[in-house]
Amino acid sequence: MPKKSQPKVSVLVPCYNVEKYLDECLASIANQTLRDIEIICINDGSTDGTLDIINKYAKSDKRFVVIDKENEGYGKSMNRGLDAATGEYVAIVESDDWIEPRAFEILYNGATQNNADLAKAEFVFFDNDTRKEWPSWGIGLDPKLYETVFCPTETNPEIIWTGHPSIWTCLYSNKMLRDNNIRFAETPGAAFQDMGFKPKAFAAATRFWYTPTVILHYRKHANNSDKNNNKIYAVADAHDDTEKWLFENRPDLADMNKIINRSRFANYVWNLRRLSGESRELFRQRFQTEFYLYKHKNQLDKSHFDDKSWLKLYTVIYPRNPLWWMLRAMAVVGGPIYKTRIRYGNKVHYLFNFLPIYKQKLAGVKHA
Repeated sequence: MPKKSQPKVSVLVPCYNVEKYLDECLASIANQTLRDIEIICINDGSTDGTLDIINKYAKSDKRFVVIDKENEGYGKSMNRGLDAATGEYVAIVESDDWIEPRAFEILYNGATQNNADLAKAEFVFFDNDTRKEWPSWGIGLDPKLYETVFCPTETNPEIIWTGHPSIWTCLYSNKMLRDNNIRFAETPGAAFQDMGFKPKAFAAATRFWYTPTVILHYRKHANNSDKNNNKIYAVADAHDDTEKWLFENRPDLADMNKIINRSRFANYVWNLRRLSGESRELFRQRFQTEFYLYKHKNQLDKSHFDDKSWLKLYTVIYPRNPLWWMLRAMAVVGGPIYKTRIRYGNKVHYLFNFLPIYKQKLAGVKHA
């Protein structure tokens, strides 16, 4: 029997109770113009008709690989898929989304023609109720770098923390993932694992290629994980997992810790905004504690913050300091009038240091 050739792309599709959307998703993958792919569907103990839909496709298309297992969560499902992937590159498509017909052809050509470890494209949001679409806010990359090759940590580290994580608009070199032990957190009940996976992949990629071409439709509906108000610390857990990966697998990237903490800050701000009530206050306290320690242990880099974000940091560390609100009022009201802006937010730090009550309150606090 002839040896089976290596597919160009292994597509991972994690599935859990998605019978309403799955057919559209799998059809969009099966109909790709890049035919040499394997489609690995991981059924995470679904209790609806999800497995029946997967088996229907697998019966008529030999490119489908079915992994049927008990419910263990997203992280373990994705890692099972990574272990099974035999392709030159690995892609991820969430089972409630769908992709454009040329999605993998565009990414694969971009990756192989540029010998890239990671190739990324763009997506649009789709509201499942209104049936309307709107563009994502982009990767935050200088247009001069579009469709060129560069190393993110050296040339443009901002892309690690700007924009939506969107790990499902990428092709990842399978070799890069395996050589760097890049996997998903398997913590029971974990959420927002994309926020932990993205920095690992972007840090490990020495050759990165990006196109602004839209290849995916991201479905917004009531069951999206970002609607969940219960998992208040999931974002923090995702970043803790990234730090652990950095320490264990890439100690040569020690300086990446400051970049990860900048990514952590952006995602903590996002998380705080989505929470409400007691959950919001609990997370705010953890946010304050962690970033007080990061700041005073010199684990943040001002060069990775714009002025507005750096000053925002002080509202987190010193939320009840009246001096902050005076300074903020001056910035908001006075800046436009005098066409100036507050520069180097770290100067504010010296003013806060004159208020020993805050130092006494937080000095003995340990990482939550």
